Amino acid sequence: MTLCSLPLLPYSLAQLSGPITDPVQIFLIIIAIMLVAPLIVERLNMPGLIGLIIAGVIVGPYGLNILERDATIELLGTVGLLFLMFLGGLETSLEDLKGNAKQAVTFGLATFALPMLLGTAAMLMLGYDLLAAILVASCFASHTLVALPIVSRLGIMRSRLVTVTLGGTLITNVLALLVLAIVVRAAEGELTLGFWLFLIPALTIYTIATLVGVPIIGRWFFQKFGHDEGAEFIFVLTTLFVVSSIAGMIQIEPIVGAFLAGIAITQLIPALSPLMNRIQFIGNTLFVPFFLISVGMLVDPLVLIREPQSILVAVVMIGAELISKYSAAWGIGRWFHIPHNGVMVMFGLSVAQAASTLAAITVAFNIDLVDELTVNGTIAMILMSCILSPWITARWGSRLQPQEPQESVSENAQWGKRVLVPVANPNTENNLLQLALMLVKRGQGTLLPIHVVSDAGEAIAPASMTQQSQLLAAAEQIAHAAVAQVEAIGRVDDSIDKGIIRAAMERHASLIICGWKGYSTYRDNFFGGMLDKIVRAANVPVLVTRFPVPIKNTRRVILAVDESETTKEEFLQTITLAQQISGELKANLQVLQLVQSGGQSRYRDLDLDPDLRVDTIQGNSIAKVTRQLEPEDLLLLTASSHRMGEPLLGRAPEAIARRCPEVSIIVVHYPRQPKS
Repeated sequence: MTLCSLPLLPYSLAQLSGPITDPVQIFLIIIAIMLVAPLIVERLNMPGLIGLIIAGVIVGPYGLNILERDATIELLGTVGLLFLMFLGGLETSLEDLKGNAKQAVTFGLATFALPMLLGTAAMLMLGYDLLAAILVASCFASHTLVALPIVSRLGIMRSRLVTVTLGGTLITNVLALLVLAIVVRAAEGELTLGFWLFLIPALTIYTIATLVGVPIIGRWFFQKFGHDEGAEFIFVLTTLFVVSSIAGMIQIEPIVGAFLAGIAITQLIPALSPLMNRIQFIGNTLFVPFFLISVGMLVDPLVLIREPQSILVAVVMIGAELISKYSAAWGIGRWFHIPHNGVMVMFGLSVAQAASTLAAITVAFNIDLVDELTVNGTIAMILMSCILSPWITARWGSRLQPQEPQESVSENAQWGKRVLVPVANPNTENNLLQLALMLVKRGQGTLLPIHVVSDAGEAIAPASMTQQSQLLAAAEQIAHAAVAQVEAIGRVDDSIDKGIIRAAMERHASLIICGWKGYSTYRDNFFGGMLDKIVRAANVPVLVTRFPVPIKNTRRVILAVDESETTKEEFLQTITLAQQISGELKANLQVLQLVQSGGQSRYRDLDLDPDLRVDTIQGNSIAKVTRQLEPEDLLLLTASSHRMGEPLLGRAPEAIARRCPEVSIIVVHYPRQPKS
C-alpha cells in the first residue's frame, strides 16, 4: 500500500454517498495532496504545480467526486489566487518597473492586443456574434501567474524579463477586465456615459492612493508596532485584503488590487527578513496550493467525450491562445533583444489561464452571452494552459542565469560568513540582529549572538544567567524565523569587552556588529569605554550602529567616505557593504566622496557600477553631509584616525548623530595593521 492511497481508504463508499462533508477528513485529503502530488510529479521531471492541478481534477466533482467544490474550497482558492498575485507584487521592485517601464508597457499591450484580435477573429469564424467573440477573446488576453513560484525558486525573479512580464501582466489583466465590464454593460444595455465617468477616475485614484498611501501607513505602523512580529504579519494580510476588496468595489478584479498591494508594501519589508520569510512560506506552502487544487476541481475532462462539438471549440480556443501569447513574447523578445530562453519564460508565465478566466466566462454564461460549449472549451483551455505553463517555465527558466550568481556569494562572504552580535538590550537588539541576518543570509553564513556576563571578581547572580539565556533564546528565535544558521554564545569572562574579543577569535568571526548610543563621554575619550576597547582590539571589521527607528523603515542609504582615512581596498569593501544593505532594504543608494578642498578624487578611475550615484564633497564635510540627511535615512561612515581626547570613531559620527537624532548611522571600522 502506498502513501498516496492512504487518503482514499475511507472513500470506497464516497461514490455511493456523495462527496465527503466531514471537515477533518476534507482537510486531511487536501494536506495529503499538497504533500504527495508534487513529490510524485517531480519524479517525472515535471513541476510540482502540475501535480496539484491534476490531483484537483481527480478528487474533484468531475473526477472521483471525493471533494465538492463548495464555498469553503472557493474561499480558500480565492485567497490562494490573491496571495499568488500578492507574492508577485512583493517580488516586483517599483524601481525595476520604472527602469523597464517601456518594455513592460509594450509587452502588456502586445499580450493583450494580439489575443484580442486573433481570438475575436477565431470565435467569429465559429459563428459567435461580435460581443460574445470579444468577451471570449478577453479571456485569452488575461492570464494568471501560475508558474510564479517556479521563477522564484530558480532565482530569476528580479531579472529584467520577469519584471517586464509582471508589469505586462498588470496591464493586460486590467485591460481584459475592462473589456469584460464594457461587454457585460453593453449586453445589458447599460453602457452609458456615467459608467465611463466613474470607472476611469476611480481606477486612477485607486492606483495612486494604493502606491502612495500603503507605504505611508505601513511605515507608521512598523515604527509604532515593529516589535510585535505577529502584528506585523496581520498588518500585511490586512493590507492585502483591504486593497483587494476596494478594487472589487470600483468594478476592478481583486487580483489587480492584490498585485498593487504587493508592489506598494514590498519596499517596507527587507527581502531576507523573517517577516518576508513568513509571508512567502505560508503563501507558497498553504494558500497557493489551495488555489491550484481548486483550479483542478473546475476541470471536467470527460466533457470532450460527452460533447464532441466541444473538441472543435476547445482546439480553436487553445490554438488561438497559444499562438497569440507566443507571438507577443516572441515579438517583444526580438524588439528588445531578449534571448530565446527568456522569450520562452515570458511565454510560459503569460500562457496560463485560471480562475480569472473562468470567472469572466461564468459571468458571460450567466447573462446568456455564451453557451455551455464555450464554458467547456474554456475549461479545457484552462487545463491545457495550467499544465503547459509550469513545464515551459521550469524547462527554459533553468537555462537562465540566476539574478544573484553563486560567485557573488564568495565575494560577499567576507561580511556575512560569521557575524558576531553582542545582545544585551532587548529594546535595541532586534535592529542589530536584522542587520546581521541580511549579511548572513546574503553570504550563506552563520549568526553568532553573544551575551557576556562579567564576574569582576564577584559572585554571579542567578538573575544574570537567566537574563543571558532569555536574550540568547530570543536571538535564536529571530534567526530561525529567517531560516539562518545560528550559534548562540553564552560566556562568563573578566569583562564584557574581553569576552567579546576572545569569542570573536575563538569562533573565527568575520565581522562584529555593536550598538552605539550616539555619543561618548570625556571619560570614554581619555580612558576608553567598552565600545572603544572592542574596536581597538578587534582583528576583524566592526560595524558600530545606532538605530533610532526600525531598520526596515529605511528609505535611502547614504555612504559618506573620507578618502584621506580609507585605503582603496577599504573603499571598495565599504561600497560593497552599502550595496548589500541598500539592496536588502530596497532603498536607494547614494555615495558621497569626501575629498580635500581643491583636490580630485583618488578613486575616480575605479570601475564602479554606472548606475551608482556618486557625488564629491569638499570643505566642511559634516555640515554638507548633514544638510542632505532626512528622517529614515541610513548613513554609513568610515571611522577616522583617533587622537587622544577625541571619540575613537572620530568627531564626524558623533557630530552628525547629535544634529540628526532621527537618522540611523553605521560606522565601519577596519582593523588597523600595526606599524613595523
